Amino acid sequence: MDVLNAIMNRRSVRAYSPKPIPADVMERMRKVLRAAPSACNNQPWHFIFVTDAELKKQVAKAARDQMWIADAPAIVVACGYPDKAYKKMGGYGNSVDIDLAIALDELMLAAASEGLGTCWIGAFAESIVKPLLGLPAEVKIVAMAPLGYPKTADLIRPLDELRRKSYAELFSENRFGNPGK
Repeated sequence: MDVLNAIMNRRSVRAYSPKPIPADVMERMRKVLRAAPSACNNQPWHFIFVTDAELKKQVAKAARDQMWIADAPAIVVACGYPDKAYKKMGGYGNSVDIDLAIALDELMLAAASEGLGTCWIGAFAESIVKPLLGLPAEVKIVAMAPLGYPKTADLIRPLDELRRKSYAELFSENRFGNPGK
């Protein structure tokens, strides 16, 4: 699958097959994360692939009881080091959240190209997940994503044009509100 097809077909998957992810596919997912861009190429991150069944359940419980997350063969926990990130993003902010969002999004597209499903998880109690995974105090969990094969084929489907905002609502040319061409 090419990148455009991965973008147009990727969906948030909330039901996973128990089918294991082959080692070579997992290695490609790690390579994608390793290759992701970051501000000033600081790479202020660490990714934890949670594969232990009991630990996945504990992480899912800490993610506001979204227990379906634990059904995926892996949960990718995207961790950042705010002190190692670029400090002047937009002239004032820390890039760690954006850096991790880019990396996780690239993982999600690569996963879609392999027939895997993912779902961005932003609802979790960091104060519970950090000790579960042995994270040091200076590390921030930015997001998590289950990773696995969708339980049924219909969970990966083409973009639903009727559920997307119109071009006029989303785009301007040269100045805000100018619909352009």
